[in-house]
Amino acid sequence: MKKTNVFGVILAGGIGSRMGNVEKPKQFMEIGKKPIIIHTIEKFVLNPQFERIIVLTPRQWVKHTQDMIRKFILQGDRIDVIQGGETRNETIMNSINHIENKYGLDDETIIVTHDSVRPFVTHRILEDNIRMAKKTGACDTVIPATDTIVESCDHKFITNIPDRSCMYQGQTPQSFKAKKLRDVYGALSEEEKAILTDACKIYVLKGEKVELVNGEVFNIKITYPNDLRVAESLLGGDASC
Repeated sequence: MKKTNVFGVILAGGIGSRMGNVEKPKQFMEIGKKPIIIHTIEKFVLNPQFERIIVLTPRQWVKHTQDMIRKFILQGDRIDVIQGGETRNETIMNSINHIENKYGLDDETIIVTHDSVRPFVTHRILEDNIRMAKKTGACDTVIPATDTIVESCDHKFITNIPDRSCMYQGQTPQSFKAKKLRDVYGALSEEEKAILTDACKIYVLKGEKVELVNGEVFNIKITYPNDLRVAESLLGGDASC
């Protein structure tokens, strides 16, 4: 049986505007004496299923990222650092094109896409994503919503309160058969591309199924200054395993 090639795709294209007035993007800020992105990359490097790990950053941060990887990661030869795109999904498309041009792409090639600022992803979550993407072609990591979700279209008054039992909070990884993801994305109109919030919505807009994978409450995205303090606390516990 032909081996399925699996690639980790770490999205580090953000500038961290919600972190406040900082001199560098949030993924390069430190927790536990290492940049956040390094903690994230390490989780992928430790998993032998990944053929390669593709890290995508703004153009001006490519060399800085390469230098950090050389400093902190022993198995850096499995990692490619390339330039991201203008949007999250364009960045993912850049990774697929890079994989095709450098390593080859077939219908079964899997990409596991992950936020660079979610350093507490676990081995179990990565394994479940790989398994589900191989089985069904697309999956999203989620946790059940614990709070009531309130919808307000005008940001002033309640429009709707959905049934919480049907609501989930999206995390990452989001994993796909790469060639199909690119094909479905290419079939979107410019209007559809303009309303995308993440890669899974590409499938939802075209009526394609996306399976759910259980995440973890501690698989947090470091977005605001207080998240740095939470992350430091998590590093002292078992969540980083």
